[in-house]
Parts: sequence; C-alpha cells; structure tokens
Amino acid sequence: MRSINVIDAIMGAGKTSWAVQHVSEADVTKRFIYITPFLDEIKRIKSAVTGRTFIEPNNANQERRKLRSLKELIAAGADIAATHSLFQTADDELIELLAEAGYTLILDEVMDVIEIANITRQDIEILVESGKVAIKDSRVIWISEEYVEGRFFDIKQLARAGNLFFHRGRFLVWSFPARVFNAFDAVYVMTYLFDAQLQRYYYDLHGIQYEYKTVKRAEDGGYYLAEYNREHEKRADLFALIDVYDGPLNDIGRLPNSFSATWLKAADAASIVAARNNMRNYLRNICKAPASGILWTTKKDKARSLASKGFTKSFLQCNARATNEYADRYVLAYMFNRYMHPHERAFFEDRGISVNQDLLAVSDLLQWIWRSRIRNGECVRLYLPSSRMRSLLIAWSKYEI
Repeated sequence: MRSINVIDAIMGAGKTSWAVQHVSEADVTKRFIYITPFLDEIKRIKSAVTGRTFIEPNNANQERRKLRSLKELIAAGADIAATHSLFQTADDELIELLAEAGYTLILDEVMDVIEIANITRQDIEILVESGKVAIKDSRVIWISEEYVEGRFFDIKQLARAGNLFFHRGRFLVWSFPARVFNAFDAVYVMTYLFDAQLQRYYYDLHGIQYEYKTVKRAEDGGYYLAEYNREHEKRADLFALIDVYDGPLNDIGRLPNSFSATWLKAADAASIVAARNNMRNYLRNICKAPASGILWTTKKDKARSLASKGFTKSFLQCNARATNEYADRYVLAYMFNRYMHPHERAFFEDRGISVNQDLLAVSDLLQWIWRSRIRNGECVRLYLPSSRMRSLLIAWSKYEI
C-alpha cells in the first residue's frame, strides 16, 4: 500500500463534498468502503453519491451480526458505508478479505484506535496466575482453550486478535490492528489538525507512512486535493465568528487545571454548584437564550451535576464530530478542560512517541463548536471558563500552535 492520504482541512472546507465527488466520478471497477462516525452520515453519503450504490451492513444473517454482513459484502465486491464502531471490530478474517478485494478506504474523521480495557489490575493478575493468559513483550497472549465464555470473554477476543497490551504492569490497552490499513489499495483519512490526533501517534508507533493533503474549491464549483499549507486555513475568519465571554464568570476557571477531568472528579459540592450557576447565568440571563438555541458540554459523567433544569436536551458530548444535528444552536458553554488520558499518553510516550496535549485540546474544542450554527457562517456566543482552553483557542487563531 502507498502512503495514507491524510486530508487535513479546516471544518467546512469541503472534505465530504470532495469524497462524494471522488467516489461518484471513479471508474466503475473501483470499490469503496466509506467509514463515518454516525448512522445519519451513512444515509447522507448513500443519497449524495451518484453512479453507484452504497450498501450498509445489517444483522440479517445467521450470526445476527453486522460484522458478518460486512464480510459478506466485501466478498461480493459491494460499495459499503459503515460506522467507526463496526469497523473497529475488524478481525483476521476481515483483513484477509480486504487484502484480496482491492478496496479504497475513505475514513471520515479519525477513529478511537486505542482504548483502555475495562479490567482491574487485580483481575489481570488473576488471569496470569490461573494460566489463562501469558505476557510476552508486553503483548497479552490468551492460552486457555477451556475458557469459552464468562466475564473475561471480551479480553479473550482482544488477546486472540493480537491487539491487547499490558502496560506499566498496571493496565491493558487495546490497539486497532494496524495491518488493516495495509489491506487497502488506497486510504484517505479526512480530519482537521491530524498532528494532534491519537491516530497520528498510532501511525507513528506502527511505522505507517502518511502524507498531508488539503481540499480546494475549483473554478467550476468542484473540489480537488492540493498541497497542505496550514497558513491557508483563514483561522482568524473563523475565530471572528466566536464571541468568547470575558468577565467575572470566568474566575472559577483561572487555574490551569480547572475543569479538567481530574478537577471535575475532585471538585467539592460548592465548586460544582458555582460552575452550574455560572453556566446558567451566562446562557439564560446574559444571553437570554431559549433551550432550543443552547448547546453545552462537560465530561459525560458530570453532565447531570452541572445541568440546570431545562438543559438536558441541550447537552452534546465534548468529543462530538461529524454530526450537523445542532446547526441551529448559537449560545454555547464548554465546561471542560481537555487533557489526554494519562494511560493513553503513557502508552505512546513510553514508546518514544511525543504527544501534543494542547493541540489535541483545541482540536476537540473546535470540532465541538463547529456542531453549532457557525458551520453556516453565522456568529455564536461561547462561555469557556477554563483559562487554559481560552488561551489555546486564541493561540490557535494566531497560528501559534
């Protein structure tokens, strides 16, 4: 496989429009797999592409599993549209099918290519001591043939796929099988600020080559790929559409770690109440916004603590991408201070891969803001109490990060 094409372009540049055009204009002998985060986006791609029909995997098969449907569609040479979550279940059989089929992969937004397994250190020790698993060069190897089902069945599956690692003697890390990307004739990854993404560190870790492209608008109204140059992103124009609150309601976020996952977990009741009241004051009293115009976020397990009455349906998870369901929202509150999970950071840095936490933070923030009406070129108002996140947003707008 040649180098992976990373189409790194700011939101609204036309990445999806280019993909639809590219697929629609491709020779009929070409085969495509389009992977996107949401089911709604699958519908949009299926209706937008012309000249070919994309099929979505289903569970109408003997195994009642979409993965089996995906394999059958690959074997049949169909054009396929599926979600990140399904693609993440790729196994050896799927990889073998892909290697023989000659597909092009279009990946809409980066995936969760590593995850911390849901198992305690004590349970890991039990598995080792009982002889069910062995650890070799940090890789977890499942060796028990008698174990068929039970509480560790998911661990067995991950280990059997060769994608599970024991790290620092404390936790297990699942890694998406890198050889999947080598099974395609061509790969296009469409995202923004790829340098900050876990998938980029994952590529570096596995020695996967990639090159940057961007999307340009042609004189005839179409789209084409061009040489990447971040200076052409017009960041100041986008930043000008964001009215960032600057006032005493920000005092609660003056410390560098304010509103981080650790801060939110350790915050006392008075701090949570103050944060909730500040957000409500900004959204309802200062901006006088109705619930239908509001969008807000925080760490998911703290959403109930920070939500005032009437805000439940205005919440959108802080790592949201790709959806345009909230394109009418114009008053925003981002009650989070994004840092990489310590275990994820350790996994890469212990292997000599440097990570950029600041760029990752502003990347997630921008993607979240883009879910609002700013995607239509309209102004929005933003309450961003974390002093760190505000400074990062400003630094991004000036090309300082």
